Amino acid sequence: MVDSIIEPIAEQLHIRPAQVKQTLALLEEGNTVPFIARYRKEMTKGLDEEAIRVIQEQYDYQVNLAKRKEDVLRLIEQQGKLTDEIRSDVAACDKLSQVEDIYRPYQQKRKTRATDAVAKGLQPLAEWLLNLPMHGNVEKEALKYISDLVPATAEAIQGAKDIIAEKVSDDPKVREKIRRSVENYGRIVTKAKKNHADEQRVYKMYYDYAERVSTLATHRIMAIDRAEKEKVITVSFDYDKEYQLEWCYRRYTHKRPSIADPYIREAVEDGLKRLAFPGVERAVRNELSEKAHASSIEVFSMNLERLLLQPPMKNKMILGLDPAYRTGCKLAVIDETGKMLEISVIYPHKPINKQAEAKAITLKLLQKYPIDIIAIGNGTASRESEAFIAELIQENHLSVSYTMVSEAGASVYSASKLARDEFPDLQVEQRSAVSIARRIQDPLAELIKIDPQSIGVGQYQHDLPVSQLSSRLDFVVSKAVNRVGVNINTASVELLKNVSGLNQSTAKSIVSYRNEHGRITDRKEIKKISKIGAKSFEQSAGFLRIEDGKEILDRTGIHPESYALAKAILSRLSLNTADMGTSKAVEVMKEIKVQELASALNSDPYTVADILQAIAAPLRDYREQYDGPLLRSDVLTLEDLKIGDEMEGVVRNVVDFGAFVDIGLKDDGLIHVSKMSKKRISHPSDIVSIGDIVKVWVCNIDEEKHKVQLSLLPLH
Repeated sequence: MVDSIIEPIAEQLHIRPAQVKQTLALLEEGNTVPFIARYRKEMTKGLDEEAIRVIQEQYDYQVNLAKRKEDVLRLIEQQGKLTDEIRSDVAACDKLSQVEDIYRPYQQKRKTRATDAVAKGLQPLAEWLLNLPMHGNVEKEALKYISDLVPATAEAIQGAKDIIAEKVSDDPKVREKIRRSVENYGRIVTKAKKNHADEQRVYKMYYDYAERVSTLATHRIMAIDRAEKEKVITVSFDYDKEYQLEWCYRRYTHKRPSIADPYIREAVEDGLKRLAFPGVERAVRNELSEKAHASSIEVFSMNLERLLLQPPMKNKMILGLDPAYRTGCKLAVIDETGKMLEISVIYPHKPINKQAEAKAITLKLLQKYPIDIIAIGNGTASRESEAFIAELIQENHLSVSYTMVSEAGASVYSASKLARDEFPDLQVEQRSAVSIARRIQDPLAELIKIDPQSIGVGQYQHDLPVSQLSSRLDFVVSKAVNRVGVNINTASVELLKNVSGLNQSTAKSIVSYRNEHGRITDRKEIKKISKIGAKSFEQSAGFLRIEDGKEILDRTGIHPESYALAKAILSRLSLNTADMGTSKAVEVMKEIKVQELASALNSDPYTVADILQAIAAPLRDYREQYDGPLLRSDVLTLEDLKIGDEMEGVVRNVVDFGAFVDIGLKDDGLIHVSKMSKKRISHPSDIVSIGDIVKVWVCNIDEEKHKVQLSLLPLH
């Protein structure tokens, strides 16, 4: 591995080059990111999954960059035009786009005005003009190039100017100068098109808008891109083009008087206005869009991770309610294991309005089963359904609570082959009610069944590059599954295939083995399952949990390779496996010096610390650190609110400009980023995450638009 590639990655992540080197070596050996992050901390010095992912991506980029630099130098050398200056300029590039700018003058071009002029033999005339002759006559010089292909001096001179114009446009120094001007001092300007189709005035802000390119927020870039795509606005850049023209003119004339001066000025102006300005502006727009895409993908992945890691409502019987108007609200009762017990449908809303019957059916279910929580999907008719349930609870003095559940992607799952296989006798909407109920009982196990891109917790997600988004979200799913771990005896194929070292095929093998042999009783037995070899076992074993098995360590995140060390630690602390998770074990932990214990046992502090944590809390769920669902028993309307009211709500989505919070109204309220902290913050995710239960204050109510603005800061 080349140090010139490793050093920039280490610098970017503020870590030592040795950590990058070790991580890359582990990846090269076929280890997965979750396995390295959890079980090879001593080698990476504790790098987490995100850092390992960045190392992997940056390494691939740096390798591609180095290869492209070699290719460009070789191609220029083949033309006999490679100089020490070009070699030095290429070596200094840290972006592929910079390398391409240097190569631009030397690459094979499609037919252009300049290539046409070169083909007609006008290159020497262009070079004569660029040599800045002080004496002579340009038209007389041009007579030398008259031929069947060039019938007039005017055409010869124009051809020479076309060659100069393209040379100017291809000049990497010129392009870099324009780029810096646009990025550092330019403004992006948007104007509404005549007769555009923005009837809802969604893009009203951009009908007449200008902002410095350097301050343009990524969500505004996405909005501008979409408005332009929908033909609502035109987009242009405003920067000092006259200064660029003069600078470029001086670059090619060196302030020397010449008879070629007016021709060079015309060629420079043409090269910039016709070629360089539009080309660089396109490149800047592309880079802005790429930056916005990267930011949106980051926001989406961060939100998805928190959604997947919502704490499960274990051992609860749930009534799932999928709201609708005309087709009725579907009800599904699931038991503590997620098994569906009963399905029904009610019509409490318009146009059918069978309120009394709906209440009777729902009440009967609540009396028949010991329902702990009612889970209401937050889609169409959700708030009317919430009001219906709240009224039912109040009228009958029921001890049950309800919560609103994001139903993003529920319809996608309900119509999928997976759902049809699971519930072949149910209709699509009925499956959706079961999914909504299961989403609070075990969010990870249920949401894993849905294509991550269908879970709408991002911004402008439909405008993002599909492959990049898909790759990033798959990584998030894998990270979440492995952080939590899975019960090998109950996990679905969809859950198992995301475990480190497993895939669709090996996940199916595990389920087939369970079906044929019954419960798996210890981790050693995993080796007997077909298609699971030594590497697959090594990578997956620590993440596959076995509850109530032969070996108590199998229920923890301790890897089998460390069982001997774990038992040595227990012995040294005068504990046994039966003491794991007891107050006795927790008390003993308080006195331990991890570094000393690791040295005494010839181990490392990272592995020892993880083992100690597992001894203290063998069944600890990683998700316990986050807020559970907010349970309610009453409903709220806009009329109930006044400025200054203190509320409690659940963060439903985090975007670049703020966070949307469910406080019990039909539409989520917005906390703008400016209302989140008295200090300057780089992104709303610094303060809140999806699923957080937050205390907020009402700071503005727009009754006409039914919108509420909230603040995390008290108003007084």
